[in-house]
Amino acid sequence: MDLSHLGTPIRPVVRVHGGFANRVYRLDTDQGSFAVKELNLLDRRWTYHLEDVFRFERAAFDAGIPMPEPIAAGDRTLVHRWVEGEAVPEAPVSAGYAFEIGEILARLHALEVPWPSGSTEDPASQDWSELAERAVATGQPWAEDLAARVDTFVAIADLVDTCERPGPVVLTHGDVQPWNLLAREGRPVVLDWELSGLLDLSGELGSTALSLAKGPGFDDLEPAVFRAVLDGYVAGGGALPPPGPSWFVLMIGGWLGHTRWNILRCLTGVEVGTGPDLALSHASVRNGVRGLPDLFGRLPELQAVLL
Repeated sequence: MDLSHLGTPIRPVVRVHGGFANRVYRLDTDQGSFAVKELNLLDRRWTYHLEDVFRFERAAFDAGIPMPEPIAAGDRTLVHRWVEGEAVPEAPVSAGYAFEIGEILARLHALEVPWPSGSTEDPASQDWSELAERAVATGQPWAEDLAARVDTFVAIADLVDTCERPGPVVLTHGDVQPWNLLAREGRPVVLDWELSGLLDLSGELGSTALSLAKGPGFDDLEPAVFRAVLDGYVAGGGALPPPGPSWFVLMIGGWLGHTRWNILRCLTGVEVGTGPDLALSHASVRNGVRGLPDLFGRLPELQAVLL
């Protein structure tokens, strides 16, 4: 993308490290500061609908949703105005912050924005045994852990494919997680909208509320924070879907796909020019291989405690 319309650079562009899927750079010009996201199109897990996402972002921004101003969208690049704020750690947020996130989701779901029909989830991959064999053969540092849990990963994939989604389907951000949020004066700012699309409401609410109510594991789970997201959603005009396992299947399915994608990147042993660094892919695999079975085993407990 030609970025000359953003002004004359006043310092060299700087990469901002830490992205799980794409790469972000900060561009400072005489017209302001911008976040330039280079999308990974080499081995992506999904098709980006950038024009549709940009239209949705503009509608959300114009409606007052706290987010960076969307500036431009190209074939492989997204540009937003840079927003200063504090990173949100992977730890239970305050109940007030969680309540505001719930209100934001309700406002998003009420927007009337055209979206292409036919957006569906792909079936979960069942090749976990083969992946484990390849990991052992290539000496991956997490290979033994994966090999010991193959049956569990197959069971997780089965759950993702067979769990009934009660609806309704909503157009939404789709990935409201701590790493896609900032805190500005203690209030939320929602980042990284490229995964926006149509989702079952229960999965959207469960994934968001659970991610904000826990730390890296599930031992410090705060049910009051989980409930605050739902209370905020109702206060913002939303209606809650019926309780059930579908509330958690979006998170577990997304984490499953992310883990598999990073396994494939690690198996090549090549530092790809886009997407996360190889070291970050290894870290993501280790987290998924250990964390996913824990989440899967706790699903009945989560339903009982949180819903």
